[in-house]
Amino acid sequence: MSLSPTAVSVPLCVDLDGTLTAIDTLHETVLGLAKDAPLALLSVPGWIASGKATFKREVSSRAQIDVSCLPYREDLLEWLRAERATGRKLVLATAADRRIADAVAAHLDIFDEVIASDGAENLSGDGKRAALVARFGERGFDYVGNDEVDLKVWPSARRAVVVGTASLAERAAKLAEAGPVFAAVPGSLKLWIKAARLYQWVKNLLIFLPALLAHRIADPAVLGSAALAFLAFGLCASSVYLFNDLLDLASDRRHKRKRHRPFASGALPASRGVAVGIALFLAAAAIAVQVGWQFCAVLSAYYLFTWAYSLRYKRAAIVDVMMLAGLYTIRIVAGGAATGVTVSFWLLAFSMFIFLSLAVVKRYAELDDANRAGKAKAAGRGYSAEDLPLLLSLGTASGFAGIVVMALYINSPESAALYSDSKPMWLICPLLLYWIARVWLLTTRGQMHDDPILFAIRDRISIAIIAAIGAIVVLAI
Repeated sequence: MSLSPTAVSVPLCVDLDGTLTAIDTLHETVLGLAKDAPLALLSVPGWIASGKATFKREVSSRAQIDVSCLPYREDLLEWLRAERATGRKLVLATAADRRIADAVAAHLDIFDEVIASDGAENLSGDGKRAALVARFGERGFDYVGNDEVDLKVWPSARRAVVVGTASLAERAAKLAEAGPVFAAVPGSLKLWIKAARLYQWVKNLLIFLPALLAHRIADPAVLGSAALAFLAFGLCASSVYLFNDLLDLASDRRHKRKRHRPFASGALPASRGVAVGIALFLAAAAIAVQVGWQFCAVLSAYYLFTWAYSLRYKRAAIVDVMMLAGLYTIRIVAGGAATGVTVSFWLLAFSMFIFLSLAVVKRYAELDDANRAGKAKAAGRGYSAEDLPLLLSLGTASGFAGIVVMALYINSPESAALYSDSKPMWLICPLLLYWIARVWLLTTRGQMHDDPILFAIRDRISIAIIAAIGAIVVLAI
């Protein structure tokens, strides 16, 4: 689109939050504060009482946001670069604090000037309009915005460039000359399902394991309690996944796959993620109460351990994989608590070793990906490339140790009491040996998804092995 000399001489003022990038930098800096300095949140009410500009300044001075990996709107950036190439002046005009605005401007290197909140004045809505009019005059600038608050700015702009819905563009066109419209992709149910990671609910099938192995799964009361526990654990786990992703935005955006997650990519807003996460947790708590106090205690322990892992221990080498293994195993304990079935020593020991192996697979895959990309460390983890041999040894050893536990169980009096003929169950051991060896072979070749559970439910050979093990158990019964 060619511009007249008059148009070229009119500065193009661009909003940041929701416009240049799909995210809200204030929300993300608050999340960063919650992660890095949670006690500072106690000061938030006082900062807010002093005014929003003060609040933004205090938060931005304590929480860092990596502007180099923010999800910028590439279509808008391409247009802005083309406008600048014509000699047009570009201004970053944002209600975000100047610390953040200056960092974004320096990173993108396309803006000639920055107008932002400064700790004393909050440049949003009428405040931004007044600042732009004072700087460029009435109708002396074009403005790019994305929200209803920008309807207060467009009446003083020459042209309204909209990043958003068609209805917002229509309203803006009544206030100023209509400019280009960049459609925003609305959040969808599919994105929320992806963010909640419903596929991860497959892990919660472990809740049924104690009753299944005790041959009590056919009891309607036992099955009903296990089903409620499964639902409560799923809702609780999804709540945790949402919060975990919100606290891991920076490291996820540096990861070649995780950067496409709904919150990291900006497809879903962080503020709604917090609200949905709280709602899921409350729903899980309401269901857990119906199951019983023992299950509530185990679910509470799971929730606390998960927060401890997310906030601190996921960056602690070795401790992180042990906690991941524990979070798998606690699902089995929860199943016992929900159904009243005593969890055997054999099941706990087998779970501890097998899940430790799978947890190490996850870390090895992440670190190997980073190493293949020329990075010395995986973002947000406590390992470096030189740890790969150690992780390989730890993962394979723990996996094979789990199979040894399985072999000892098959030969134990407890097994003989449950199965009329336990001899067929010996076939389980070579099947598990093959599966563990294959998982690690694919992992060392760089062919393993960083989540081995997702791999297992999609891999045909894994599904066939699970089916074969199930058939063997039925034969033994």
